[in-house]
Amino acid sequence: MDVTIDLCVVPVGVGVSVSKYVAACHEVIKDAGLKSELHAYGTNIEGDWDAVFAVVKKCHEKVHGMGAPRITTTIKAGTRTDRDQTMADKVNSVKEKL
Repeated sequence: MDVTIDLCVVPVGVGVSVSKYVAACHEVIKDAGLKSELHAYGTNIEGDWDAVFAVVKKCHEKVHGMGAPRITTTIKAGTRTDRDQTMADKVNSVKEKL
């Protein structure tokens, strides 16, 4: 089953700036070959359910490996069975109506 998620991984106990952790997580996603879109407060990711959630785990492992003692993560997930729909399809659907 394919899934689209909105992922926000926040390391705790590392100071105010978290951009280096976000960049490291983005590299993990890129290396997995999944489609993703970085935005101001997270990343949209689409792909096979198991592959997407394996990347979430790898992001946690990477960020902990960088010294973050604690991580809080927010995930919104959506699936469809009636038709295929990409992240770009969703955005384009709204833009057509503007």
